[in-house]
Parts: sequence; structure tokens; C-alpha cells
Amino acid sequence: MKARIEREDLLTLEAYAKVRRQMREELIAHKKHRTLHLNPNIMLVFEDKKTISYQIQEILRAEKIFEEEEIEAELQAYNPLLPDGSNFKATMLIQYVDMEERRRMLALLRGIEDTLWCQVGTMDRVYVFADEDLERSNEEKTSAVHFLRFELLPEMKTALKRGLPLFFGCDHSMARIGPVEAYETLRESLVADLN
Repeated sequence: MKARIEREDLLTLEAYAKVRRQMREELIAHKKHRTLHLNPNIMLVFEDKKTISYQIQEILRAEKIFEEEEIEAELQAYNPLLPDGSNFKATMLIQYVDMEERRRMLALLRGIEDTLWCQVGTMDRVYVFADEDLERSNEEKTSAVHFLRFELLPEMKTALKRGLPLFFGCDHSMARIGPVEAYETLRESLVADLN
């Protein structure tokens, strides 16, 4: 897997229109093996070339982008969301159905994006790097969407490839979670990101 999505990896708008429904169905099935619910309201969707390519194709379609320089700008924006072999990249979604509860909880969960961690076996936890592209929280609330990078030490990668379990969690005072073990298909998918 290339660490970067190139222009030639993308379909033209016309070609994408023909396969969009099928790609969407494939992506939904793919994401099932790359999504971890930390609790009923917080989930992590682990990104890879397939998920990011789909997002780029959808942006190009929605905004009717076909000029090369505009496509390159989208590639520049989205390529940093790909894992590079030493990390996992994820989108954290904080979801509440009731709008009033959502507003209240986003205020209470301010800073949650910096308190997530992953752990391999019994090794030390590694804390996340959150929203490296831009700040998504303010003094009043956190955002409902955050982009995360879990950077792994070389010994963690080796241990994962040997079969040690992988855990995720959160140390936020209003949302202490974990350890939550990555189920087998998620774990296998994430280990593949390390190659």
C-alpha cells in the first residue's frame, strides 16, 4: 500500500458516478472492520487508503472539482490522514441523538481529544496526537469530530505482529473508558496498516 493517494488513484467525476453506489456499499462493509465503539456515544473510525480515497471522491463529486490544481489541493489536505506504517490514524466521532444533550456533553467533554490512548498487551499506554491540522475545541466545548494519530513505538509494532492484544481507552474525567480491546478483524486490519 502506498503511503499516499496520487491523482491516478482517483476516478474522474464521470467514472465515479458509474460506480459510486457500489463503492459506498463496499466502504460500509470495510468500515465495519475499522470501527471501534468506545461507548454508546464515542467511536473511532480508523482511516486507511480506502476510506480516505472515498472521502476525496465524495468531495470532488459534491464540489464538482475537476481542475488538476484543485484536485491536488484535496490530496494535500487528505493525505496526512493516512497511516504511514508507524501509526494508526482515526476519526473520533462524538454522537448524541438529542441536540440538547449533545450541546451539554460537548461542553463537559472539552479536551477529550487529548486523553485517548492505545496500549499493546501490558506495555505502557501511548497517548494520542489530536487535531494536528487545526484546533477543533475552544474554551466552551469540544468538537463532535476529531482527527487522531496514535504513534507506536517500534517494540509495539513488533508485539502486535506477534499477536499481542490491542486496547484503546480514554482518561477524560467525564468519560473514563477502557481498556477496550480491539476485536480480531479490527486488530488484523490495523496490523496491516503497519506494513
